[in-house]
Amino acid sequence: MLSGRSLARQIAVSTLYSLDFNNELDKEHDLTVFPGMSEEEMGALGDDVVIFARYLIRGTLENLEHLDKLISTYSINRPIEKINIVDRNILRISFFQIENLKDTHPTIIIDQAVKLSQSLSNDVSYRFINGILDTFVKDFSA
Repeated sequence: MLSGRSLARQIAVSTLYSLDFNNELDKEHDLTVFPGMSEEEMGALGDDVVIFARYLIRGTLENLEHLDKLISTYSINRPIEKINIVDRNILRISFFQIENLKDTHPTIIIDQAVKLSQSLSNDVSYRFINGILDTFVKDFSA
């Protein structure tokens, strides 16, 4: 079973995936109900999960251009549009968290990103994500 923040991260990635897949990242979104979830499923989530997921989604969407530039800077061999859609959104929320969640150590954020990649993406993506985020954290902390 996932912890509250882990579940919120998974919901955020799923929501951003849906928006990205449908080319709707640039639109205003009512997050009363997350895409792909019923009101009943939403009601079963704890308030902390919903609040954190909304924070990640809104923060990512509001900073999308900046986050995509960071990803492009650190993904030297793979242009952002060639990055798997799931991985791209894992990277987006991870960069957002590293820059904005001062109460969470970057290694925890990287670990969560790797776990998300292992459960939602392909077998080798987690290495790619780990490498990009690790390099960013070293530069960000310097």
